[in-house]
Amino acid sequence: MIVTAPSRPAAPPVAAPIRALLLPAVMTALMLALLLGLGFWQVHRLHWKAGILAAIARAEASPAIPLGNDPPAFAKVRATGRLNPALHATYGAEVRDTEAGPRMGAQYLEVLERDGAPPVLVVRGWVPEGVTPPTPAGEVAVDGFVRRADHAGLLSATDDRTGRRFYTLDPAVIGAALGLPTVAPFTLVALGTPRAGDYPQPATTLPRPPNDHFVYALTWFGLAASLLVIFLAYVRRTLRR
Repeated sequence: MIVTAPSRPAAPPVAAPIRALLLPAVMTALMLALLLGLGFWQVHRLHWKAGILAAIARAEASPAIPLGNDPPAFAKVRATGRLNPALHATYGAEVRDTEAGPRMGAQYLEVLERDGAPPVLVVRGWVPEGVTPPTPAGEVAVDGFVRRADHAGLLSATDDRTGRRFYTLDPAVIGAALGLPTVAPFTLVALGTPRAGDYPQPATTLPRPPNDHFVYALTWFGLAASLLVIFLAYVRRTLRR
C-alpha cells in the first residue's frame, strides 16, 4: 500500500499584481518628480522675490540716486530740470475719495526739461477731473521711480491726442502728441506725501511685485502628496485582489 503525502496549496501568483503595478508606478514616479520639481522651483522663486522686496525696501529708505539713461529697476531716482507748464497731459481714469466726495480723475503728466539729456515725462500724481495744478517755477528736483513704456493693444482704450488724454503710458506717443521731437523712453513717477485738498496727489511708495510663490509651492507639494496617497491606495487594493 502506497501512502501519499497531502499536497500543499499552491502559492498565489505574484507576477500578475506586479505587472499591473509597473506602468502606474512609472507614471506616478514621473509625475511626482515633475510636481516636486515645480514645488522646489517655486521655493527658489520665493527667496528670489524676497530678495527683490528687501532691495526695494532699502532703496525706499535710502536717498535717491541720480537718474541715468538706463535706470535700474525698483530704484528711487532723482531727476533735476524745469517743468514746462505748457506741456502737460493726463493718463488713465480713476475715482478717488476727496473732501467733496468721490470724484473721477487721472494722473497728471508734465515734461521735465533737462540739460544735456532728453526731456522726460513726469507723472506728478492724481488730480480730479477739471483741475489743473500749479507748476513749480525754476529748477526742481523730482524724486520718484521709473516706469517702463507701455504699448497699446487691441483692447486698449483709444487715446484722445487732441485733448491730451491718454490711456496707455507710452512716452513716445505722448511726447509726439505734445510736439516733442525726442523724449526719454520711460516715465518718472513722482514720489511724495499727499495732503488733503492739495493736488496732484503723488505716489507714496515704490511699486512692489507680488510674492505669491509660497502659495504656489504649497499647491505643487500638495498635489505631489495627493498623488502619492492615491498611488499607495491603488497598490494596496491591487495587492489584495
